[in-house]
Amino acid sequence: MDFSIKACDWSKAADKALIGGKTDCIVVGVFDGQALSGAALQIDRASKGVLSRLVKTGELEGKAGTTVTLREVPGIGAARVLVVGLGRHDEFSPKAYTEATRAALRALQGTHAGDALWTLAQVAPVPGRDGAWAVRTAVQLACDAAYRFTQMKSKPEPVRGALRKLVLSVAADDLQAARVALKRGLAIGRGMDLARDLANLPGNVCTPTHLANTARKLARELKLKAEILGQKQIAALKMGSFLSVAKGSTEPPQFIVLKYEGGPAKAAPIVLVGKGITFDSGGISLKPGEAMDEMKYDMCGAASVLGTMRAVAEMGLKLNVIGVVPTCENMPSGNANKPGDIVTSMSGQTIEILNTDAEGRLILCDALTYVERFRPAAVVDVATLTGACIIALGHVNSGLFSKSDALADQLLEAGRNAGDTAWRLPVEDEYQEQLKSNFADVANIGGRPAGSVTAACFLARFAGKYEWAHLDIAGTAWKSGAAKGATGRPVPLLTQFLMDREGR
Repeated sequence: MDFSIKACDWSKAADKALIGGKTDCIVVGVFDGQALSGAALQIDRASKGVLSRLVKTGELEGKAGTTVTLREVPGIGAARVLVVGLGRHDEFSPKAYTEATRAALRALQGTHAGDALWTLAQVAPVPGRDGAWAVRTAVQLACDAAYRFTQMKSKPEPVRGALRKLVLSVAADDLQAARVALKRGLAIGRGMDLARDLANLPGNVCTPTHLANTARKLARELKLKAEILGQKQIAALKMGSFLSVAKGSTEPPQFIVLKYEGGPAKAAPIVLVGKGITFDSGGISLKPGEAMDEMKYDMCGAASVLGTMRAVAEMGLKLNVIGVVPTCENMPSGNANKPGDIVTSMSGQTIEILNTDAEGRLILCDALTYVERFRPAAVVDVATLTGACIIALGHVNSGLFSKSDALADQLLEAGRNAGDTAWRLPVEDEYQEQLKSNFADVANIGGRPAGSVTAACFLARFAGKYEWAHLDIAGTAWKSGAAKGATGRPVPLLTQFLMDREGR
């Protein structure tokens, strides 16, 4: 989709000419019980009161999320006028703006408009946000709405009347910031697209080698530095925990390191670590057959890290970021991990494997030890780690765990700003009691109680030398049922976090 920015002051006669411009659709917003303003007011005047009459008859209420499409409005150059309800003015919020934007984009798809003029970014100030945020959010959500996964279909169904061009109007004073916001919104959208594409690919295509090749491609295209470690190099690093998961599969493991160097050479980097289990059968502790196909999504942490690295590079953020992805399959075989096996991690800690389906923490723990060499300013690992997190938080919030209040607060605020929210859960030492082993330093599971918490506590044992946070995205990375597919989360949260860190 093509995006552009247009400066506009709806109170000036010259800018009112936009109303007469030729376009398939103009999108305007109205508040419930509030006088018309901005573009809606100018359309009403140009049409000699069409909108006002609809308000009086109750056909145009302005309730949050409602849409009305008007065709061939007199005095208007656009073929259609899409009026979006914004709810009550005194209740307008970032969430209300986001919901109105989603409703408008859905309605636009139904009109089959090829291009549109979007005025919602300047309809009213969004409390706690600036005009740039409104533009970036609209662009990001438009990219999200336009996403289609058709790579594996022999004859993809054509998308009829898809929106090809969106012009966003902004106040003249916001023009420069809006252009930056447009660039960043597009970067986040493309990062989400990459994450969704990788996750939606089947496990026989998106293998560890495919993820490694994707990292190499990103490095070539965006001037990143990629280092891919193969099985011999991983073994030389004594990543016995990671390799124990990989040995049950014929697919070779890969350890991906992708560097973006946008800050000063000596500035400590932010490190993102993504779990990359490209298919999780559960291993010897085999999962139930129902919905096992969705275990191709067990690499969504890796996908989100690669998507975030793409977004950061496209934005040109002035900080250093390193993406680290340990990736392999978890399969049952004569060579696979068995319950009761004990392995030695890169840190030297021994781990008793009580359940081979708790494999994500086994590959992440070695990655968390590896990243000590970067002397990071902060480390955030991202993983579809536990079904227990879905029981705790459902599909709304990602689970956030950290012993650092400052880092946790930064991630929570980034999630709120990005509309990609997380909820903080405890990672207290008292829970470590559940991970005690009679035979090794630690067990890889702590039983059913507080399953997502004990998983985070396990990881915390390997992340004690830097500020660290863990995001459990098991409930937010993909959807099941009729809407089955990857969501691209938490790319928006991670990129917002990094944008905020750049400004510190």
